Amino acid sequence: MPEPLSFSTRRTEIAGVSVLSLAEQFGTPLYVYDAEKIRTRLRDLSIFPVVRYAQKACSNLAILRLIRDAGAVVDAVSGMEIERAVAAGWPVSAEPGAVAPIVYTADIFDRYTLDLVTGKYPVHVNCGSIDMIHQYGSRVQNREITLRINPGFGHGHSRKTNTGGPGAKHGIWHEQLDEALAAAAQYRLRVTGLHLHIGSGTDMEHLSKVVDAMDALARKVGSAVTSISAGGGLPVPYRPGEEFVDLEAYAALWKNKIDQLSALFGHPISFEIEPGRYPVAESGYLLCEIRAVKRQGENLFYLVDAGFNNLIRPSMYGSYHPISIVHRAPSSEQGEREVIVGGPLCESGDIFTQAEGGYVEKRTLPAASVGDYLVLENAGAYGMVMGSNYNTRPLCAEVLIDGGRARLIRARQRFEQVVENEER
Repeated sequence: MPEPLSFSTRRTEIAGVSVLSLAEQFGTPLYVYDAEKIRTRLRDLSIFPVVRYAQKACSNLAILRLIRDAGAVVDAVSGMEIERAVAAGWPVSAEPGAVAPIVYTADIFDRYTLDLVTGKYPVHVNCGSIDMIHQYGSRVQNREITLRINPGFGHGHSRKTNTGGPGAKHGIWHEQLDEALAAAAQYRLRVTGLHLHIGSGTDMEHLSKVVDAMDALARKVGSAVTSISAGGGLPVPYRPGEEFVDLEAYAALWKNKIDQLSALFGHPISFEIEPGRYPVAESGYLLCEIRAVKRQGENLFYLVDAGFNNLIRPSMYGSYHPISIVHRAPSSEQGEREVIVGGPLCESGDIFTQAEGGYVEKRTLPAASVGDYLVLENAGAYGMVMGSNYNTRPLCAEVLIDGGRARLIRARQRFEQVVENEER
């Protein structure tokens, strides 16, 4: 199990490269990723037989190629994520009996994606609704599918990240499994796998419940099952004192269960885990510049040039991100301050230091001035991928540091690109 993290509010470099040099060369706001950190976390996960990366967490092509080169396969949740995976180098299909390189997992088919998976890119499909089975089976038959099941319970660091239970839209309700199997049989679709994902930031207690739920579901489906996916949800520490889940203990739980089911069914069952946050969260940093220091009554604000158009997690979920300060020059300011960190958007909710429900919080940070830099850390998962052009602000640049060298992997969006599809 990785060591618990410690966070500092002062920083001078990222992955061995000076923050000041990154800001000078690439500008701000800027996403910076540490390639070696991604490789390290993927090595952590190598105790599982198959690692299927949930690319929705961070899907820059350079990041995807790095993850592909490390031996992971990939999950896609949209038609264009399928195309993104192909562009990153994963093959569309595998040899019979081999692990599918790309799996499409969703609760619906939009028309574009249904055309894609039944035509140009016939990737493996993981159905999260019975309507998906009917729509897919009306186009193609004699194919294998897997079923994403909602086991009736879930978990999440926020109510908005809980993907199980009756309040979640995801998966086929566990009590409708027989109906799903009948729908598949109607079109001669072979249900060969099951998938469970209950939400993010789960602990060992909830992960153990997933194992037990999957065991019951697999026994109900029977010996047709040849693959099982545990989904993702592995927690990543964001606050001091938080710890990683014991991956070895979790892997042992699954190995014991998979061995039992393999013996019961009389054939091997492949097993995979589907992390998104775990490989990339710690690798990412959002570098921004302090553009105003202002007092509002008893509150002191650091206002930076990045907003929730760059990192929406605090505004959407009340998510906590470690924050550090980088002084542009030796500072005349001394000590620390209780501050609120906000962005440039014309929205009161554009605050990086807030709890779920929009409650603004203060953070103890070093004294800083206009022109100093602020780094939002552990921002590699669900950061850039949720970016927008709100307030007509461009998508920021992305940089990957590998072997001490920083290279641009996404150029900053220009105004012409922001409006290129609009009528003039």
